[in-house]
Amino acid sequence: MSRRFLIALILPLLLLSACTEGEKNEADTDALQIGMVFDIGGKGDRSFNDSAYRGLLKAKEDFGVSVVEFEPGQDSDREQGLRKLASRGFDLVIGVGFLFTESIRAVGADYPEVHFALVDGYVDGLPNVASLLFREEEGSFLVGALAALNSESGIIGFVGGMEVALIRKFEAGYRAGALAVRPEVKVLVNYAGVTPSSFADPVKGKELTLSQIGRGADVIFHASGTTGNGVIEAARSKGVFAIGVDSNQNHMAPGTLLTSMEKRVDRAVYEAIRGLVDKKFSGGIHEFGLEGGALGYAMDEYNEGLISPAHQAIADSLAREIIAGRIPVPKE
Repeated sequence: MSRRFLIALILPLLLLSACTEGEKNEADTDALQIGMVFDIGGKGDRSFNDSAYRGLLKAKEDFGVSVVEFEPGQDSDREQGLRKLASRGFDLVIGVGFLFTESIRAVGADYPEVHFALVDGYVDGLPNVASLLFREEEGSFLVGALAALNSESGIIGFVGGMEVALIRKFEAGYRAGALAVRPEVKVLVNYAGVTPSSFADPVKGKELTLSQIGRGADVIFHASGTTGNGVIEAARSKGVFAIGVDSNQNHMAPGTLLTSMEKRVDRAVYEAIRGLVDKKFSGGIHEFGLEGGALGYAMDEYNEGLISPAHQAIADSLAREIIAGRIPVPKE
């Protein structure tokens, strides 16, 4: 076994141990101890993980909780990271992403006194596990409408990361929103793959996007983690629009990002921690959608002027109709 492989294998656990020990030195205080284990792409992805991290930091600032973060290097590290934090008596352990579902199911059963929050996954039968779910199709519907309204070619694209039910919700909502405002629009669809690494492959994202642009697409929405960095770069290089996801990514390529479909993972994380602080933590499903502002599209100085007031008014009207239940949005 090579020295490089050994370092790659043990470094994440050593980092977790060191970080955890440092935090537990503060355990003499009454501060609640919150641990977060990131998904593929990790902190700094400027998308899904960073949104969760913002929620953690805001809770730390507002409630004075003590926090520890861990980035898994291998698939097996997810459960090891969760188990390490739970075994040290953390009050709440958060798994960021549906890939944590089975790990939290196992660790949550072994540590019933520890609270867990799972973003984008569902664990039933464990009262100590809160499943934080989103109606991603609702926000995707709005950016689909904006894509269709702003397309000159009448062809738009979607690039997903791993082809799973969760990401197909983004695709379904995007397609439905586009067709709602422009029935003749054509929607091109590609996925980066069928494994978790499909969320961390910007080279593949760029390749798929260039292919869609070659077929006429002039607005491409991605739901693909850091694979989306390649989508944005390809759109920028060819002078077409991209649409960001999860976090507001407009700043990454001003003038190229038509908008971003914001999925407020930060809000879900913050609410889970606040529930624990207020002694009102509850397991089961906690769902977030357009109502309440957990989903939406981003407008700021970086995409100013790219979407006309008339098109914004259409998107906002559609949002109200969805919230009122008058527009059913498909999930597949």
